[in-house]
Amino acid sequence: MSAPTELPVPDTVDVRSGPDVPDALLALLPLLGEWHGEGQAAGAGGDHRFGQWMRFSHDGRGFLAYEARSWRLTDDGQVVGPAHRESGFWRPRGADDVELLVAAPDGLVEIYVGRARTTTSWELASDVVARTPEAPDVARAVRLYGIVDGALMYAIDRAGTDQPLRPTMSARLERLR
Repeated sequence: MSAPTELPVPDTVDVRSGPDVPDALLALLPLLGEWHGEGQAAGAGGDHRFGQWMRFSHDGRGFLAYEARSWRLTDDGQVVGPAHRESGFWRPRGADDVELLVAAPDGLVEIYVGRARTTTSWELASDVVARTPEAPDVARAVRLYGIVDGALMYAIDRAGTDQPLRPTMSARLERLR
C-alpha cells in the first residue's frame, strides 16, 4: 500500500479552504497561517540570530496546531544549521483565556495558561514545566505574542531553578499565507 499524497482530513492555514473554523477559535484566528522571519536568541551558547518558520493550522476542531522551526544565521545572514524546534497546540478556553501546550526535542515540555490582551495579542505564563535530565534548566517561562502592523512578533522569557526570568527568544515574522 502506498502512502497517500494528502491526508484524508487535512489541516489548513486558510479560512477560505478546508474545514469550517469553529467559533471557539475566533479569539485565536489572527494567528492562523504560515509565518517567516528572523529573530534573536540568547542561551548557553551565546547570543545569535536565527531564521524561523512558524505555522498555525486547524482541522475543524477547537484548537490550533502549532509548529515552529528555526535555523542559526551568521551576522551576514548565512544559514549555519538547524536551531530550535517545537510543536504543540493552542487551546482557547472561554472568550479570552487560552492554553498552549509545547514540546521540544531537547526534552522540554511546557504548558502555558494566559489570555488575550487585545484582539491580536496574547500573554501566557507557564503552569507546568517538565524536562528530561539532559534538558535545559527551565523552571518557568512567559510568552508574549502579538500582531503588529501585519507582522507576528513574539518574545519568550525563561527562568532556571532559583533564577530570574531573562529574555530567551524574540522574533518578527511576516505572513507567508
